[in-house]
Amino acid sequence: MEEKVDSGAKRPPRKGAEVELSVEKLAFGGKAVARADGFVVFLDHAVPGDRVQARIVRRKSNFAEAHVLNVLSPSPGRCEPFCPHFGYCGGCLWQDIPYEEQLRWKRLHVLECLQHVAGVSEAKVEPAVPSPVTRYYRNKMEFTFAARRWLSSREIASEEVRYDRNFALGLHVRGFFDKVFNVETCFLESAQAVEILETVREWALRSGLPPYSLRAQEGFWRFLVIREGKRTGQTLLHLITTPREDCRQAVDALTDHLVQRFPGITTVVHSVSGKKAQVAVGDESRVVMGPGFIEEELGGLRFRISAHSFFQTNPLAAEGLYETVRRWAGFEGYETVWDLYCGTGSIALVVAPHVRQVVGFEVVEEAVQDAYVNCGLNGIENSLFRSGDLKDVIRAALAPGGFGGVPDVVITDPPRSGMHPHVVKAMLEAAPKTIIAVSCNPATLSRDLSILLERYAIEAIQPFDLFPHTPHIECVVKLTRR
Repeated sequence: MEEKVDSGAKRPPRKGAEVELSVEKLAFGGKAVARADGFVVFLDHAVPGDRVQARIVRRKSNFAEAHVLNVLSPSPGRCEPFCPHFGYCGGCLWQDIPYEEQLRWKRLHVLECLQHVAGVSEAKVEPAVPSPVTRYYRNKMEFTFAARRWLSSREIASEEVRYDRNFALGLHVRGFFDKVFNVETCFLESAQAVEILETVREWALRSGLPPYSLRAQEGFWRFLVIREGKRTGQTLLHLITTPREDCRQAVDALTDHLVQRFPGITTVVHSVSGKKAQVAVGDESRVVMGPGFIEEELGGLRFRISAHSFFQTNPLAAEGLYETVRRWAGFEGYETVWDLYCGTGSIALVVAPHVRQVVGFEVVEEAVQDAYVNCGLNGIENSLFRSGDLKDVIRAALAPGGFGGVPDVVITDPPRSGMHPHVVKAMLEAAPKTIIAVSCNPATLSRDLSILLERYAIEAIQPFDLFPHTPHIECVVKLTRR
């Protein structure tokens, strides 16, 4: 029998104990925070103001983690989730929190990270800029095939649901790398994307070819990636399978079926991957149908996006972010600008008309090729791009006569892991007058800023919400050389 512990007890609750807790706030990363007699407890999900019954699943020396069993008294600040997959999907974790409150918590999380990680006590963080749309805002979704389908309690209880437990195509259950559920509805990409997903699932199931098993490390179907041009209406499908002799025939047949049913599909790419890592990236790729890319319009510019290229997933919200980057840099026309982690050159092309030269750095060669094409599409002639691991190529760029010259302004937009320490050190050596730091992770942003603040001062901080209904927040920081 599990022990029940009163939250007013004089000792921290033990693992397996059940406690009643009052939720105080939301922590960075999205978990809820409560206290048991002053002992901090992180909850997998709850809303500030909730009174919940929870089970302690992990206990450390100064905090515990708990799973919410029941909401005993709901917060007056709750709202009704709009997706039937809410609660177990790893996507929109904050659907039951009003959007205005989401923005408020995201700003506070940026502020807390800057204070606790970067040691910035006087940081002025502006209110988060909301996304122009809060549903169907994503232009890219990655779906996973699995050899074992996870079923919700609703599906298990329903006698009308027909299912095959040995095949799934959808998203991961929150907190599990090996559990995938069939997506029936999604408010992230578009209604057509869900229809395409369902059609691919049905066809692949009937094909007789098995989905990839993560545990057995065998099977055929691995990933489906759907990319959309929100303003152009173009759609790219990227199918990733294991390398088999019959893989071409299967994907070609599926493509024919899809194009007949969805005329809006403008291109299909097929990649093969024999790697164990569960990432939607292929070792070799071929274009099955169409040009192999889609185009998107952003800020009056046109961009080409290939299957493996990075592009902002919320382009409508990204327009305001890019305009802030350009405005805060205060360009006068003579500057050499470095665009680190430049992707397909979206930021580079926005600032290029206002400076002497832009030099972009990107690890993905395909993205660099797209960046040059994007320059041609928009008549941009003052931009150069270099592919390679940034921590390696940035040192060569700083050498006398190096690629692109010493920068006056550096714009950096790294992945969630932040910048490599060698890159941060090289930025300090380059000593540009201005650094515009863009980040989708306030924690790693603050870590990198803690080093840059040796020679730079923070001038402005602006969060942008590019990911409504999730705990994620994008942020732009302007730094000037002391």
